[in-house]
Formats: sequence, structure tokens, C-alpha cells
Amino acid sequence: MALPRLTGALRSFSNVTKQDNYNEEVADLKLKRSKLHEQVLDFGLTWKKIVKFLNEKLEKNKMQNINEDLKDILQAAKQIVGTDNGREAIESGAAFLFMTFHMTDSVGYMETKAIRQTFGPFPSSSATSACNATNRIISHFNQDDLTAFVQMAENPCNDRVVFGKNLAFSFDMYDLDYFDELPINGESQKTISLDYKKFLNEQFQESYTPELKPVEKTNGSLLWCEVEKYLNATLKEMTEAPRIEDLCSTLYDMLASAKSGDELQDELFELLGPEGLDLIEKLLQNRIAIVDRFLNSSSDHKFQVLQDSCKKILGENAKPNYGCQVTIQSEQEKQLMKQYRREEKRIARREKKAGEDGEVSGEGVLPFDPKELRIQREHALLNARSAPILGRQRDMEVEKIRYPHVYDSQAQARETSAFIAGAKMILPEGIQRDNTKLYEEVKIPYSEPMPVGFEEKPVYIQDLDEVGQLAFKGMKRLNRIQSIVFETAYNTNENMLICAPTGAGKTNIAMLTVLHEIRQHFHQGVIKKNEFKIVYVAPMKALAAEMTNYFSKRLEPLGIVVKELTGDMQLSKSEILRTQMLVTTPEKWDVVTRKSVGDVALSQIVKLLILDEVHLLHEDRGPVLESIVARTLRQVESTQSMIRILGLSATLPNYLDVATFLHVNPYIGLFYFDGRFRPVPLGQTFLGIKSTNKMQQLNNMDEVCYESVLKQVKAGHQVMVFVHARNATVRTAMSLIERAKNSGQISCFLPTEGPEYGHALKQVQKSRNKQVRELFSDGFSIHHAGMLRQDRNLVENLFSNGHIKVLVCTATLAWGVNLPAHAVIIKGTQIYAAKRGSFVDLGILDVMQIFGRAGRPQFDKFGEGIIITTHDKLSHYLSLLTQQNPIESQFLESLADNLNAEIALGTVTNVEEAVKWLSYTYLYVRMRANPLAYGISHKAYQIDPTLRKHREQLLIEVGQKLDKAKMIRFEERTGYFSSTDLGRTASHYYIKYNTIETFNELFDAHKTEGDIFAIVSKAEEFDQIKVREEEIEELDALLNNFCELSAPGGVENSYGKINILLQTYISRGEMDSFSLISDSAYVAQNAARIVRALFEIALRKRWPTMTYRLLNLSKVIDKRLWGWASPLRQFSVLPPHILTRLEEKNLTVDKLKDMRKDEIGHILHHVNIGLKVKQCVHQIPSVTMEASIQPITRTVLRVSLNIHPDFSWNDQVHGTVGEPWWIWVEDPTNDHIYHSEYFLALKKQVINKEAQLLVFTIPIFEPLPSQYYIRAVSDRWLGAEAVCIINFQHLILPERHPPHTELLDLQPLPITALGCKAYEALYNFSHFNPVQTQIFHTLYHTDCNVLLGAPTGSGKTVAAELAIFRVFNKYPTSKAVYIAPLKALVRERMDDWKLRIEEKLGKKVIELTGDVTPDMKSIAQADLIVTTPEKWDGVSRSWQNRSYVQQVSILIIDEIHLLGEERGPVLEVIVSRTNFISSHTEKPVRIVGLSTALANARDLADWLNIKQMGLFNFRPSVRPVPLEVHIQGFPGQHYCPRMASMNKPAFQAIRSHSPAKPVLIFVSSRRQTRLTALELIAFLATEEDPKQWLNMDEQEMDNIIGTVRDSNLKLTLAFGIGMHHAGLHERDRKTVEELFVNCKVQVLIATSTLAWGVNFPAHLVIIKGTEYYDGKTRRYVDFPITDVLQMMGRAGRPQFDDQGKAVILVHDIKKDFYKKFLYEPFPVESSLLGVLSDHLNAEIAGGTITSKQDAMDYITWTYFFRRLIMNPSRQR
Repeated sequence: MALPRLTGALRSFSNVTKQDNYNEEVADLKLKRSKLHEQVLDFGLTWKKIVKFLNEKLEKNKMQNINEDLKDILQAAKQIVGTDNGREAIESGAAFLFMTFHMTDSVGYMETKAIRQTFGPFPSSSATSACNATNRIISHFNQDDLTAFVQMAENPCNDRVVFGKNLAFSFDMYDLDYFDELPINGESQKTISLDYKKFLNEQFQESYTPELKPVEKTNGSLLWCEVEKYLNATLKEMTEAPRIEDLCSTLYDMLASAKSGDELQDELFELLGPEGLDLIEKLLQNRIAIVDRFLNSSSDHKFQVLQDSCKKILGENAKPNYGCQVTIQSEQEKQLMKQYRREEKRIARREKKAGEDGEVSGEGVLPFDPKELRIQREHALLNARSAPILGRQRDMEVEKIRYPHVYDSQAQARETSAFIAGAKMILPEGIQRDNTKLYEEVKIPYSEPMPVGFEEKPVYIQDLDEVGQLAFKGMKRLNRIQSIVFETAYNTNENMLICAPTGAGKTNIAMLTVLHEIRQHFHQGVIKKNEFKIVYVAPMKALAAEMTNYFSKRLEPLGIVVKELTGDMQLSKSEILRTQMLVTTPEKWDVVTRKSVGDVALSQIVKLLILDEVHLLHEDRGPVLESIVARTLRQVESTQSMIRILGLSATLPNYLDVATFLHVNPYIGLFYFDGRFRPVPLGQTFLGIKSTNKMQQLNNMDEVCYESVLKQVKAGHQVMVFVHARNATVRTAMSLIERAKNSGQISCFLPTEGPEYGHALKQVQKSRNKQVRELFSDGFSIHHAGMLRQDRNLVENLFSNGHIKVLVCTATLAWGVNLPAHAVIIKGTQIYAAKRGSFVDLGILDVMQIFGRAGRPQFDKFGEGIIITTHDKLSHYLSLLTQQNPIESQFLESLADNLNAEIALGTVTNVEEAVKWLSYTYLYVRMRANPLAYGISHKAYQIDPTLRKHREQLLIEVGQKLDKAKMIRFEERTGYFSSTDLGRTASHYYIKYNTIETFNELFDAHKTEGDIFAIVSKAEEFDQIKVREEEIEELDALLNNFCELSAPGGVENSYGKINILLQTYISRGEMDSFSLISDSAYVAQNAARIVRALFEIALRKRWPTMTYRLLNLSKVIDKRLWGWASPLRQFSVLPPHILTRLEEKNLTVDKLKDMRKDEIGHILHHVNIGLKVKQCVHQIPSVTMEASIQPITRTVLRVSLNIHPDFSWNDQVHGTVGEPWWIWVEDPTNDHIYHSEYFLALKKQVINKEAQLLVFTIPIFEPLPSQYYIRAVSDRWLGAEAVCIINFQHLILPERHPPHTELLDLQPLPITALGCKAYEALYNFSHFNPVQTQIFHTLYHTDCNVLLGAPTGSGKTVAAELAIFRVFNKYPTSKAVYIAPLKALVRERMDDWKLRIEEKLGKKVIELTGDVTPDMKSIAQADLIVTTPEKWDGVSRSWQNRSYVQQVSILIIDEIHLLGEERGPVLEVIVSRTNFISSHTEKPVRIVGLSTALANARDLADWLNIKQMGLFNFRPSVRPVPLEVHIQGFPGQHYCPRMASMNKPAFQAIRSHSPAKPVLIFVSSRRQTRLTALELIAFLATEEDPKQWLNMDEQEMDNIIGTVRDSNLKLTLAFGIGMHHAGLHERDRKTVEELFVNCKVQVLIATSTLAWGVNFPAHLVIIKGTEYYDGKTRRYVDFPITDVLQMMGRAGRPQFDDQGKAVILVHDIKKDFYKKFLYEPFPVESSLLGVLSDHLNAEIAGGTITSKQDAMDYITWTYFFRRLIMNPSRQR
């Protein structure tokens, strides 16, 4: 008997706990319970006692033999009891065997019978070995010792403290000293104690003071004495007699009731039977005396009575109480109680004072007397006793809101209250309870179906539109529930929550919503399939597979593709794109949405999310559902897109909370159907086995199970018995057959003989499964996942055809196959969970699913579900299945992981957003509904009803934890979160926060494989896996046979066990123990993921050896092959003996490649296998690499890597996409990775043997290292890798660069220095800026060549104008040529100069580009020619024949640093040719080069023939407006998702750096301008003022939008965002430019050409991504660094800003490169070599070059020649 627990009501008056601070840890409670459990187990003769006894009595040397014998007994018990019930059962079985055999020396009939009764059929050899072992042990003792021990163990001395004896009692809320005497209301002081025996003695024994009247002597003691007599007389022979006190109190209750004497007489007779006639007579005669004596006895007896009647009223029970309790009192009673307590306290206090001062102060005296109060209270209690308990409604439920679609009979009438296993329950009416010695049984009869309402109309399929008819082909009409929800599901877009019993057809409701979605994308008879995705989230993989099949079949006629996306079924990106409906598990969908898959983002086009089994919210996997829904709902709000959510669930009590959480409108979308809507009504029976001895329990369960099965089979029904382990199926079936044979009932089970039976028998005989063959003849069979598919199918068919009466199966049958039976029995509710590493209670989800199989829709009027559990779990399952307990949220436990995922995804960036995110979770709904359960005091909740402070506090704590683990950076001052590489890895690989902490502590760059396994096995993911004693031997064997690496911790520790299991899994070792097999699968599944995560972490930390090791280990786990095995083991086509021979002969892949197939055949002694081996060898992916290096500066190398795939492709082996590789550059001496990337060798390239070119930059340091390695390692294949060595022996580094020109501190020069009014009028400023001041003299007053290197935005255009004015002044007849690299720049210059130079100065300006080719005459008249390099090259090639070319006296080349880019050679040729021409015509031509800041300006100046005077090369920092640059790196291999992840940071950059000033965002393509604009609008939508970037009247803007052609632009302009790219109409572009320049729209998103073309600066420039898609090479390549500098140069507006800001968002691996070059000038190299032949050809054709010597001379004029000398390595 378990000890009762103190209830809260008693606790508050005693010194057991302090009432005000009761926040005991749950863990403490669990600890107490487990201790209590141990105590209970300790009762009787236990195995531990036996071992202890032997150890005490025997010497050490004898103990060794005895230990062996003990092991034998345990082993025998293990075989008899079975391993699936855990250690406890085996030990109690062993103790039972010891007890059975300790008096006998052989296994006789009695012993066999005893064992069989307890355990069912058993192997006799085990019994014999146990008997022998016991006898060997006993031989060491004499008989008396042993008997004494057995008796002592069986009847432990009764020295237990009676419950409650040691509690001091108080009515005040202060702690009492145990010995204090307690004053009560001024009466004679008497200690009140909870000692029950003492109470009885005082109550009933004749121990009262002599003043008591004699009549009292007769009654109280009379009752006691008479009862004692009666019991002694009648019940001697009964084993369990009722206790005297119980009977006394029962009798007293009857006597005190208001019934008449006659009624009482009958009742008493029923109670006491014929033997009690004398007693009845005496009781009735003295009835009044007994009752009066009780009520008028001394006041503490009254108090006792009061307490008793209190107990009655509060429904206190003799059994312990679990769970929360509800006390119902009338208002009057409440007031009385309050008054009474207050009074007690006051008097107590006064008495205390009197004791101190010796007198009573007068104030405290009150006008009324507590005695009267007590009497009033007694009357109230007596009245309350007779009043009906549930007669009154509670005040709170004054008016109940009625929702239209909630059919909840329990909510309408919370029916009778009952106590099951001591907990108070509300159960349906008509319930039957049966309490026997063995078990307590609760029967809930099946409910009658709900009568059909008059407005209910069934929906016929023929009335639907064609989409509906196609999908529901073969069905006539929808069932009742489906018809009720039809309107909402099929014709609206409302979110819905449907709670209905299992088997009510919820899948078809999901189907209705799917069809509604399809119909919305159905236009003119065509379904637009790429516009939508539907996601169905099912809780189990088995269910996901079933749903995929179901939906596929139904939707096939519509051409909709349904695919499964789970851990087992991966889909490639293209498959996902081709699929319209995905069926997935919560975890998988969480992972998919955690990695935002960019703009084709799955999650972006999901239009319908169906969540099956939503009631899982309260289980371990609940948080995953919460995070999915929260993410979806936030997306709906932020993108303003419509995602419909449909929640399907079993019936649950707090459906309104779940509806709130899913954002369901309860008046439209909430549907609740109770049990009355089941297709076949279900009767439920709950059986709680009372025995606490594990072995006895199992035996009783078998017994009860057999009785239940027999009853059903006799009634002609089929039964399914569900057990929870595969081997338990056979044992249960055997045990049932055994019991049937023993009781002679086996005939009931035999299959009915008939024509089909013979056929069935033949099929069964063919089965490979021995047990199926044996059991069939008795009408039994088994079914579990370990059987072959064909056997399972056979059993299913036999059962559905009625040949099998009883099917014993595991829960997989309930999930996977729809096979109903009239009755289902769940035998035992303890199930082994590998995830927990222990036995846990069977989940409610499984129970419902199993009960859902009860009742066959066509044949049965009702079904029966029977659950057999232990007594202590009875109330648990009753409350679960009658939906007593509201489902709570488990989100707090995984808050850290989920918050990290949101931060990594970029949806939560500060505490503010996190608080908002938390409000979308179910946790938030429940925290407000039930704050106490989540540790929020009532007061806190009243002060802060939205719990904002509490949520903030929670998130800050979690933020600090994550920050400590380096998973995020959390700046507490501002509340900003930013993700780190570690956090992103954890999120993508689903790694728990605690695991990351372990990694931070243990993981470093120098761990071996063994260390890595040891670290992995300590991950939190495996926390639950425990070591069980019965596994130790087997683990030891596994350790010795299969573990290649040491396993620290060994078999005794759980991390050692995990390590052993992982290595055994890799070695493909076999295991016997059922729990080890499931643990092993769990370990393997998780370890693979964790090792992958570690690989990413090592790669990010740039540890080459570690990265390589981890990548290999992750493949080792995936392939289940050790790294030293032959790589050919990865091919399943090669037989094992051949592979072993290959390894013995040490034939490596390289050796095999060089051998012929017949040679291989000979070596392997198997001639024909040679070809197969040879094919396999060539299918192992391999690549060859060639690297060429070019130094860019002394510290940076550019590497061009050519990769040639060198293997033959086979779709079966390699798939159809490509083979992934990791490529990294490592420095072996410093153990560091300088660059790494993921690379895909596509099928097409492999087949065509195409090489791929990768170009990247890496740093080098002086002194030069001897070499770097480039390593390529396959992501999937073991033994597929290649290394390429970069050697630095012959590398010549470029020269060191000369210093920059210093900016002198000069007085700014006024524009009057021009000395010409006409020129001065052209400028709208009064002074030149510092750069222009410093170069003014050289440009305006001399003719020397000039090279001006200055950052963008420092006024270089004015410098060009100064040089042109010099020509106008000095050489009015000659021409000036201005060369700009882009047409756009030429356009811009023309627009400006047409106005200023042509109109105001009267000089003729002419444009010469591919678009505009004026005639010769106008060119001859022009003063200033604005042109592009190619055009001028074309014109000047025939300079001899064109006089105007010879008239040029100045050539201004803008952006001359572009020499190094693709079009550089043209510039080079122009300059060389100009120098050549001037040397021939002897007319000097002045060359002015304008560029950004250069590293090697001296070389360029030498080539341009510039002496010291004309060279101005300022630092990059010399800008008129200083620039602040921020670089952020973004992870991700793929371009589009990476761009998508930059949107939020871009939006935040605008908010923090430039909330009200103009912003320019540069992207790489037109498509990106659109996508970025739409994302920014989505972020704006969540702000208070979504149009904050529009700085003009909306009406005006509408008018402008009316003139715009581009539809996207119309939308974005309304929000103050402009777009600018070449695809826009000319007029649209002009409109946008004007709006932006005039600050009417604040943000402009443009392609990179704008940076060159149009000069409108902004305060903030954001460069979103530095790659663009290059059509020629069909891949993404980097922008030239010059472009990036040019874009940055647009930041900062000279007249308005005191500083500009640039934010550069780049791929994280390029971050270091940009960091270096944005602050360091860039060397300009020549790229003439590649196209030298074209230019030589042109010169030869033009007649300039006629001999080899001419050609040599020509080359000496080029810049290429200069650089060749300076940086020879670069020009190779």
C-alpha cells in the first residue's frame, strides 16, 4: 500500500511547508515519488535483500562461487520473464524463483505450476538451472537461518511511523516548534496531534475524566465495543477484515443521517449481514445517545467532528489524492470560514500577549464568541452534506458563450464527479465501476450518436464542381462531420481547427481545404501549378507515407504532384519545385523553413498549411509545432500574404486556447465534435492492476488480458491485443494459448473450418515465419515491424477474413495499416523509448490511434477499447481519454534553440521583435490562461496582463545564455541580437544549446577520431540514453568485437555506451537486445547530423586537419564503413568475399585503375568479376586540379583553379544532379584554411569532361611559406579526394609601392582664379575643394601630362574641365577628346556639357558612340569630342587619313584604372597609339588620366610619360565627405537564398544609418531590384508608418504613378522606393531619377551600371551582394573591385552630409578580401596579353607595324611592358 500524501489543505495548517513560498522543484517531487516507489518495491523478499543477506553471512572466498550462481538465477529469470519489461521485473522474477526453489531440490509439479501461473509458458531448462543454482547457494546455510531470513524478509518488522504522527498542528500561519503546547480559543489547553491511534483512543476508549455522565460510557465505547465483538465473531476466517475504526465511522455516519429507523434497519442489515442482527438492535436502541454524545463531547472532540465533516464535505477519501482538487463552498460558508479563521488567530495572539504581559489589552476583545461561530459552521456543514454537490453553478460561469460548431456534451453538463485512484474526475454518465482485489475497473459505455439537426444536410459529391468530383471519385457523399464543415472548408479562406474523434474522416476535411486552394489557382480550365504549395505536417513518418499515398491517388486526376519530405525521403530543390503538395514531419518542416530557401523560398509560396494531430502540443515534440506556426503567422503578417492554417486534432478540452493559437475565428472556423460523432461509437474500459510487485503485476495483467479476450471471443468478436515490444507479441500469444488450454477454453479460439480455411492454411504453411505457422492453428497470430512485408500482409488478410480470432501486435499496426477489429486491448502502458532511454508511459496519441481501430464501420454497432495499466496510472489515462487535463505548452524547455533559429533566420533581430515573436506561440496563450503553471505569480499577472515584462525577462535570460555559448551576439544595452556562425550551424543542423556548450568546452583543433566520437557521445541529444545492467554483458562483447577506437567511459557510463553503439553501427555489428537495437538506430541517426555540424564548425574556424577528419567521419557514419576499408565497399554490386580479398591483397583504387580487367580477375581468383570491379573503380568520383597563381600585391594572391572531373557517371550510383565536393586551401605549417568553397561537379560536365574554373584570392605572408595545399574532398564518397600543391619557390612578388601624395593644408582657392567671367559663371560654388586647389596650377597653367588618382566623389570632373579650358584658352583651333568607359557616362557628360559648354561658352560638343555616329563635317567642326574607348580606337586606327585625329591636343581618359579590367587593352592601345602619333607628327598631345586612388601610380605615370610634377595620387581616405564603411558577411552556398537573407539587414541598415536621408541600394540584376523592393515593402508593412519613405503628398504621387508604365514600379513608388535598371522605359527611368534627386522618394534600388552612369549621391549606399551572373561562363562571378569602389563612392553628398555611409553585404568567405582592398589602393595590371594578337593585327592592317622590330617597339610603348618588368609572375 503506497503511503498517502499530505494534501494542500492539511499542509497549510502544519509546519510541513511554508505556505507563502511553495515553489518546490518538479524534480524534487519526482525524486520523492521515485523514493516512494523504491520503498514499495522493497516490500517483501527482494533480490537486493537476498544478495545483501548472502554478503553478510558468507566469507569472501565463498562469495565468488555464489556470485556465479546468482548470475545463473538472474539469467534464468531473464529467459522466463523476458527482457522487454526492464531490470525490475527480471530481479523480482529471480527473487520469486529463489523463493520457489529454496525448499526443494528439483523442479516438481507444484513448482512448474507456480511458475506457469505467474509467467505463462517458459523454457524448462531455465527453471532447472535456477533450481540447481538455488540449491548450491542453500547448501552453505542451515535450514533455520534460511527460514528466519525468508520470514523476516516477507514480514518486515512493523516499525513504520504511523502517517502524520510527527506533524505538529497549528491554525496560525507561523511555524510551530514541535513541542509547543497549542492554545485554542481560551479553552483548557490540549495538544492536538495527527496521531490517528491516539485520536481513536481518546475518542472511543473509556479513558474520559470521571466527571463524564454514565450515559456517555455506554454509547461511544458501546459503538466501539459492539463493533469489535461483531468483527471478532464473524470475520475471523476472512483474510482482509475491515478495520474497526472504518466500520465505526461508517456506522456513525448512518446513525447520524436523517433516515427513519426502518430504512436504517434495512441498510444496516445489508451492510452487516445476518450475523450482525444483535449489533443492529443495540445500535438502533442507542442511536440518539451515540450521536448526541458525539456532538456534545468536549470541544476538541467537536473540533474533530468538525474536521471529519469537513473532510466529508470536501470529498476527502481514504485513498491518496493526486492532481488538483476543487472545493465547492457556498458564499455563506466562505464568509463563515474567513470569520472563523480570523477569530482563531486573534484569540491566539491575545493569549500569547496575555502570557507575556500578564494582562489582556482591552482593544482586542470582540463582541462575538468563536464558539457560536463553530456551532454555526457545524450547522452549515450538516446542511451542506445533504445538499447536492453539483447543484449550484460556480459564479464564474455566469454566461457561457455558445460557438456555432462546438458539439461538446461535457461542457454542457459536467456530469457526476467520481474518484478514480484517488483523483477527482468528471466522467460521462452511465459509468460502471468495479473494484476487486486484483484490479479496479472503470467502464465508460459507448455514447449514443448525436441526433441529426434539422439544418444538417449531407453533401453529395455529384453536387460539387468538377475539381471536387474528380478528387472524390468513387465516393457518393461526405459523412456527417465533413458535411458540417463543408461550407467553411470548401468555400472560404478561414483558418480552421477541427477536433474530432479518431476515424471520423478528418483526412477528407483536409482534402476539402486542399481542393479549395487548387480551385483558387484554376483559371480557364488550367491549374497554375507553380503559384502555390500545400504542406501537410503529419506527426510520424509512417503516417506521412500513408497520407502521401492517399493524397496522390485522390489528386492524380488533377495532375497535382504529392511528395513525401521526411528524414527518410529527401527531395532535391528541383523536385520540390515540381511538387504542389508536400507531406512532411514537424521537425523536417522546421528545418526547411529555418534555412530560408531564398526567393524561390518554399515558405514564400506555401498557401495552405495543414497540421495533423495538433494535440501533440503538450508532448515533447510540441515546441516544434509551436515554432512552425509562429513562423508561419509572422510571415503572414510581415509579407501580407495569405497562408491558411488548418489544424486537425483529436478531441481536447481546451480547444479554445488552441484555436486562439492558430488564429482561428471561433465563430467560423472552430469545429468541435465529441465522441458522439464517432463512425462506430466506442465503449472504453480501463483496468488498473493493484499489485505493486512488478512480477505479480505482469502475471495479473496476463490474467486480466486473457479474461477480456475470452469474453470478446465468446461473443463472436475478433480482438487485437497491442503490446509494446516485438518479442512480447509472441510471448503474449503463447501465454494466452497456454491459459486457454489450461482452462479448457481453447475451442473458442480455433478458426472456423470452411472452404476458405484450407486455402488460408496452405498460405500460412508457406510463410517463413515459424511463429506465424505455429500460432495459426490455435486461431492466434502476431504482427510487428520486424516481420517480413509479405508475412505482415498475409496476417492482415487472414485477420480481415476472420481466420484469426486474436491478433497480438505492436502499435505500428495502428499507425500504418487500417485494419479494424471489434475490440482492441492495450496490454500494459510502459513502452521503451530510445529517445528517453527508459520506459515511459504510452503516449495519448498512440492510445487514441489504437482505440481508433476499435469497431468495424460496416459490421459493428459499437467498438470496444480496453486499456490494462497499473493502478497508479489509471487516473492518468482516464483523464487523458476523457479529456480532463487542458494541454499545456512545452515551449519553455526549447526556448533557447527556437530563439537561436529565429535569430539565425533573421526574423528576430532584437528583444523587441523576440517579445512579439513569443506572442505567436501557444506558450503565450497558456501563460495568460494559466500563469501559475509557468511560474508567474497572480500578482505579476494582474499588474502586467499581457505578460510583456515576463516575456522580456525570459528572452533576455535566454539571450544571455546563447551569448555565453557564442551562438549569438547579444548587446544588452541596445537589445540587439546578431547571429554567429556557430549559432547558424546549430540552427541548420538542429543542434541543442547544451550540446554547443559541450563542444565549446571540449572541441579544439587537435582531436583524434577517438576524441571526436567521445565528444559526440556527450551531446545533449543523447542525454536520455541510460546504461541498463542487463545490457552490460552485450555491450562488453560489442566493445571487444566491433569497436575500432577506444571508448572512454566504457560500458558503465552512458556516453561510453553511445560511443560503443555508434562504432558498432559503423562496423555493421549485430545486436540481440531489443533496447540496444532501438538505441543504436537513434544514436546513428543523430550522430551523423552532429558530426556534420562539427565539420561546419571546424571549417568556419579554419582548422584544416580537423575539417578533413570530420568530413571523413561524417561519411564513415553515413556509409557505415571505416575509413581504412576499401572504398569499393561503397558499391553494393560487389560481393563481400571479393571485397575482403581486395583488402587482403592491399589493392588500392589507384593500383586497380592501372590494371586490366583480366589482371584483376586473376588476382581475385574470379575471372568474370574483373570487369565489374573495373567499372566500380572508375565510378568512384575523382578530379584532377591545376592551379595557376598571380600575385596582385605583396600580400594577396589570385588563384585560378582548373578542375577536371575524371570518372564515369552512372545514374544509379551518382544520382542525376551532380557530385558535391569541398575545396579548401590550407597552409600546412600554420594549420590554417585560407579559403574554402562548396563545388558541384554537374552530371553534364562529368560526361563531357568539361573543366571548371574557380578563381579566388588568398593572403600570403613574408617570408614566403614553402607551399600551400589545395585539397578537394568529396562530400559523399569515402576515398574520393585530390590534392594540388601551390609552390612559392619561383614566385616573384611585385615591387613595393611608392607613397601617396599628401594632401597639403592650403587655403581654398576661389573660382576667380580662373580669370575668366564666362568660366566662373559655370560653377555654383565659390571655392574649389582641397584636391582641386592642389592640382589647379598644374592643370590650368601647364601642359604636362597629369595622372590624378583620387577617391570617387572628390571632384575629378572639375579637374577634366580645367584641362579643357586650358585648351580653349591656348589652342583654340585644336580639339579636346574626353573618353569615358561607359555609354551611360558619356550620356551624362553630354547632358551636362551641352548645357554648360555649348550653350554658355559657344563651343561645339559632340558625342561619338556606337549609338550616335555624327558625320565627318560636324566632327571636323567640334571643339570637344565625348566618346568611348572602343569607338575612339576604331576612329584613331586610320589616323593617317583622318585629319581631325591629328588635330587633337588633349586626351582625357576618365577611370583609367579600368586598364586592368576586360576592356583595359583598348585604353592601353589608345594611349600607346596617341604617344606614337605625337612622336610622328611632332605635335605634343597632352594626356590627362583620372582614376581612383592607385597602388602603383608610379608605373602608370611612367607609361604616361609623367614626371614628378604631374602625378597626384591621393589616399583613398581623402574624400570631400568622409566615408564610414560597414562590411557584413552572409553564409550560404547558393546565391538567391543568400540575397534573400540580406534583405532584413539592409532594412535595418536604413533604419539605423539613414532613417530620413536618401539611400541607394545596388543589386546585381533587374530581378533583384524587384525582389528587394518587394521585401522592403513587406518590412515596412509591420511599421507604424508604412509610407515613411515617401516625402510627398500621396495624391501627387498617385498622379505620377498614373504616368508610369512598369507595374512593379507603380507599387514600389507608392511606398517611396524607386527602381532603376536598363529594362525600364526611358521615361520611367527619368521619372525615378527626378523623384530621387529631389528627395521625394527616399530609397532607390538600382543595378550596378547606375554607379558609373548617373551621378546622384546618397547619404547611405548599400551594396547588396558583390557577385553578378555572367552569361558567358554561366555562373556567378565577382564584381571588379573598381565597380565596388565606384558604388561606395556614391555615398555622401558633398553639400549636405558631414559623412557618408556604405554598407557592403558580401558572401562571408569574401569578407576578408573586401576588408583589405576597400581601405588599401588597388594595383592596376595590364590585361593586354590575352588580346595582343588582335591589336597587332589592327596595327599591321593600318600599316603602322611592318616588321618584327616594329612590333617589338610597339610593345615597348604599352603599359603591359612596364608591368611585365615589375610583376613578372602576374603576367605569365
